[in-house]
Amino acid sequence: MATSSGRMTIMSAARDLTDFFLLLLHNRRTRKKNIAMDPQHLLGDCLIHMFTFLTEEDLIRASSVCRNWHNAAETQWLWRRMCLQRWGFCSQAVLGSPHVNHSWKKYFLRRSHLETKMKEGRTGGYTCKSLRGHTGQIVGLVYLQGSSPLGPDLWDTPTTVCSASTDGTVRAWNIQNGQLVWCTAKQNPLSRIIIDEQRDFVITVDSAGLIKVWQGQTGQEVASYSVASAHCTLLQYNKDNDWFLSVGTSPGSVCTLAGTALTKKSSIMVFDSFKVNILLVSPDKKWITAGSKDNVDSSLKVIYADSLTSPCEDEDPLCQLVPITGCQAAVFIPTQSARLAMVHCNEHTNNKALTVFDVSMKKSKYTSQIQVQQVESSPLSLPSTSSSILLEAKDSNSIVMAVDCHLFLYALNGALLASFKEHTMPITSLCVDSFRVVTASQDLSLRVLTWKRDRDGGLNLESRYHLLGGSHTMSRGFSLVACDYASVVGSVEGKDGNDVLKAYTFTS
Repeated sequence: MATSSGRMTIMSAARDLTDFFLLLLHNRRTRKKNIAMDPQHLLGDCLIHMFTFLTEEDLIRASSVCRNWHNAAETQWLWRRMCLQRWGFCSQAVLGSPHVNHSWKKYFLRRSHLETKMKEGRTGGYTCKSLRGHTGQIVGLVYLQGSSPLGPDLWDTPTTVCSASTDGTVRAWNIQNGQLVWCTAKQNPLSRIIIDEQRDFVITVDSAGLIKVWQGQTGQEVASYSVASAHCTLLQYNKDNDWFLSVGTSPGSVCTLAGTALTKKSSIMVFDSFKVNILLVSPDKKWITAGSKDNVDSSLKVIYADSLTSPCEDEDPLCQLVPITGCQAAVFIPTQSARLAMVHCNEHTNNKALTVFDVSMKKSKYTSQIQVQQVESSPLSLPSTSSSILLEAKDSNSIVMAVDCHLFLYALNGALLASFKEHTMPITSLCVDSFRVVTASQDLSLRVLTWKRDRDGGLNLESRYHLLGGSHTMSRGFSLVACDYASVVGSVEGKDGNDVLKAYTFTS
């Protein structure tokens, strides 16, 4: 193991080597030949090793010194190493097929340039399109086809967003050119829209409880099923390569359908007379969590997923109540198999608290029992007037919470990591991904924040800029927001009752 003094020596040598390079580069440019060692005599491997200490800007400068330096600075290993250091991956898939003229250098430079634009949000760094056509309130929007930093088509694939409205139509839009891709025929007012995990199908439900599945590429109806409920919460998930849709209803039941043909598998009563408006699936797909925010005396219920997807006629569904009432928001931690975080009213003080549970199965010779074990619990200092809470999870140790005009970043142990109040009116929607957090507000703006690493390696947020949605004379504010890697789409409520989508696309 290297000693502390040994590490310092290595770091000092690295700095000296970098200083030598910079001096050599300066003298090369000014045509001063007072350096004893000619750069062309440096061996290729030594050059490549030296270049590992440089930033991308210095590496680009080094490539212009001479042919040997250019060849060393263009080494794919160097740029792949930079990708690994900056983004934590080096998959060959991002370069596409061998017949496509991509390189690690080109990928690194284009992606870092794009991320700079997305961090700065300056005029000219993005385009904004207004997508008009709905004649009612937009109740949901989803990305049907979007950009991903992990694929070779980050800059070339058109981005498609689907929106559902109370005008009874589903519309698919190309957000780069603002054109309508397809539109369904009118039906009853729609109340919700989701996308399946593979982004092949769009699922909607209307005000009468009629669920429909639409082919994502064409907008053709695939199947329909009625649950006869005025309010529905939709949850699609794949389990053991099979496709399922669970539906929470107004009477308090959860109905589970199999396949895009929507074949009924089960229906169980969760809450008598209270609508199910919390419906979550754990990352390991073993647990479904159902709850109602309308009854402060009720608890979340954890259901064994097999009881819904493969029910036994002679057995009751295997489920367990979470031992805390008054849930106002809940989320599964995406990096854990079955860790559930919930914000609830403290039964003693009526203040809010954050409690975290691990869900597991305890099996004996004759029985199986769900265990919901508390991991953390701590009080939260939230605005006393908070009526609704938006909750999203980022990694294994942090959650993002929007309350009224405030945005909070909490550790799972309840420690407040950051707080922001940059909206003048309540936050209505929240979108969290690996690069940014976007909040939508009734003040007709979207606020963009990006992730950063603290000195101790922990995640934190940095506030960046606003994206404006238009004029208050025509609009009431943003009601929804969604984003993929290179774009943000928000829904603006129109004072005339006709909502409009605003699509912001960043270009590299």
